[in-house]
Amino acid sequence: MLDSSILNDFRLTCLERNLGVHATQVYQQGSDPVEQHIWADDRYELWSGSKTFTSVAVGIAQAEGRLQISDLLLDYFPEFADAAAPGSEAIRIVDLLHMQCGKEYDQFQTTDPIQIATTDWAELFFRGDMVTTPGTHFFYANGCTYMLSRLVEKVSGQPLVTYLTPRLFLPLGIFNPWWNADADGHSIGCMGLQLKLDEFARFGRLLLQNGIWDDHQLVPASYIDALHTDLVSTDHPFDDEEWNAGYGYQVWGNKWPGSYRADGMYGQFSVVVPDRQAVVTVLSHNEQSTAAILAAVFDDIVTKL
Repeated sequence: MLDSSILNDFRLTCLERNLGVHATQVYQQGSDPVEQHIWADDRYELWSGSKTFTSVAVGIAQAEGRLQISDLLLDYFPEFADAAAPGSEAIRIVDLLHMQCGKEYDQFQTTDPIQIATTDWAELFFRGDMVTTPGTHFFYANGCTYMLSRLVEKVSGQPLVTYLTPRLFLPLGIFNPWWNADADGHSIGCMGLQLKLDEFARFGRLLLQNGIWDDHQLVPASYIDALHTDLVSTDHPFDDEEWNAGYGYQVWGNKWPGSYRADGMYGQFSVVVPDRQAVVTVLSHNEQSTAAILAAVFDDIVTKL
């Protein structure tokens, strides 16, 4: 059975190294979760931790027969066919999930502010030049996830957050989730979801439990399995090995075999460790070394489970 002592070494490491961790929860199947808070139990911006929720929405939409991840993206957006750069017609939905769309730029960082304010962001995505063949090269870009959000909206007729509310958020006990939208009211998808520690941790538990919550299959088990086993190489080495273990459907693989994580800027992590039947979730504000947070998660917590 878990008790609060499982967090002792991790807490000391965070303090000694000034890692900026504000809240931590450890869950292991068969035990109640244990957690600690340094700050108030507020909702935090998950940053790119939001991406995994968007991926799960795609899996649910596929199960409902609204799409197949092997489908071509532009087929769902014929209104942008004339504006799309040559080669855009070859982008599959799975290429967006893998960050392999072939457009090796991030529209959120490179587009003129006037265009961002006045042009549909989906059009900006399709306009971007194709640099590589879709499905061949990894390039981490928020635009891929934004388009997944727009895709779910297109096939459901509802913004992403609205679509997920009865299918995911309410069953998990997450009420009135906050998710930022663009100027036209489209859920951003790649960032902007704001949750409390336990709300984020419940999502990690859903992944650990292969999409089951309270005996209900919220997300197909086959999709959850593919989400973290259908990994692509990140092609070029990052500064830390934890970002070199492969990328799934909007999740990162870890060095710890079989484990994976939802991963947001400044240290928002929900780390799923199937061989320990465990989930470790942290909310942080670290502008220096989030890799050190992950190292402490595995060294000080996971190895003791």
